[in-house]
Amino acid sequence: MSGDAGLWWAVVAVGVYHGLNPGMGWPLAVSSALMERRATALPQALAGLATGHFLSMTAILLPFSLMVALVDWQREIRILAALIVIAMGAYLLVNRRHPRILSRVPPSKLALWSFLAALAHGAGLMLVPMYLGLCAADGLDAGHAAATALMAANLGTALAVAAVHTLAMVLAGGALALLVYLWLGVRVVSKTWFNLDLVWAVSLVAVGGIGLAGAWRS
Repeated sequence: MSGDAGLWWAVVAVGVYHGLNPGMGWPLAVSSALMERRATALPQALAGLATGHFLSMTAILLPFSLMVALVDWQREIRILAALIVIAMGAYLLVNRRHPRILSRVPPSKLALWSFLAALAHGAGLMLVPMYLGLCAADGLDAGHAAATALMAANLGTALAVAAVHTLAMVLAGGALALLVYLWLGVRVVSKTWFNLDLVWAVSLVAVGGIGLAGAWRS
């Protein structure tokens, strides 16, 4: 149980990290409120960002939740998933260019932008090692009934992980966006940009390494 609690706190921590990262969109929420000159535009923009982020997280996690092979190949799948996360981080370390498709999405489609940004930056992959750690298949016997029960439980866990993570993300990003909107103003949005690309890539490698170590020990 303590191990599960640690994994859930990790899901929250990664959500806060994603929320504070400007690459996940909180400056767009500030810009929307400033351009429309109404405070209500801020939570509306954050809702769009949260929707896109949640859908992106579930798009990554759901395929794992439907894998019957988790019953017999849980350890191997966790190792493979961790290696994929590390590979994504290594790729971002080498390729620093931002995907051009993100600049072509209009500001009116924040949910779509958020969905694509999370996919392009590998945000959902950060959750995979934690999610697989929460999917306890060890106590189930192989078989159709066990596989069905496992998939149902894993589906619920995937949605819960995505929801908890997105809530932490939008609260952290929303708090920072509100701070900038109320006190720091447009100069921070237009002239200041925190470049976290290197930190983000290293974080993916680190999370994948932690997931790999956990899977190997299991």
